[in-house]
Amino acid sequence: MAIAFILLLVSAYLVGSIPTAYIAGRWRRGIDIRQHGSGNVGASNLLRSSGKGLAIVVIIVDIGKGILMVWAAQAAGLGIAQQVAVGLATIIGHNWPVFLRFNGGRGVLTTLGVAFFLPLANGPLVPWPLIISLALATIFIFGFHNLPVGTAVGMAALPLVSWLAGEPLALTLGFLAMFLLMVIRRLTVPKSSLTASVPTGELVINRLLFDRDIRDKEAWIYRKPAEKKKKG
Repeated sequence: MAIAFILLLVSAYLVGSIPTAYIAGRWRRGIDIRQHGSGNVGASNLLRSSGKGLAIVVIIVDIGKGILMVWAAQAAGLGIAQQVAVGLATIIGHNWPVFLRFNGGRGVLTTLGVAFFLPLANGPLVPWPLIISLALATIFIFGFHNLPVGTAVGMAALPLVSWLAGEPLALTLGFLAMFLLMVIRRLTVPKSSLTASVPTGELVINRLLFDRDIRDKEAWIYRKPAEKKKKG
């Protein structure tokens, strides 16, 4: 069982590391997505640079990566704590992929897949913590027209709602780890030339709340390719 667990951890990291948005951009548009839009290797940036159709495929695949690896862990007879670890390894692979020099996306969609399937594989048919967290995220996304803020709120609420709902401790701690991975990923994105004059405190707040280094969204998205190259 220990060998199966180790193999699944390694497999989960490698599956998570598959840079779906990057591959889609290269294959269908001949572009390096890291040099377009926000420079993020994710579906939202692909949507801006390549259109809805391609982005929808990436969304499905990235969510599927999380579901697939948790299902594989559950099918192998691993306990919930080990399933959580496999799910986290998948997210880590997406965020820090070996195939892109450990600089990948934000892992939101893969996290969604993991957070959706873990409760289904180990308890109630309805994953209430995820549903409530998604509802809160949706309110902030549409109420404030800010996807990063909504995502942060939803991710922060996930472990809290899980704890209040009396979910297994391993699951609640797993949700907390997912939130912390999101925080770490946002804070460790390489700087661009636009961040040189941003004070450290403001930079931290910008990254945590808005997932970018400066407040001006348009200036961040449409900065020069040379600046994005330094970031990617």
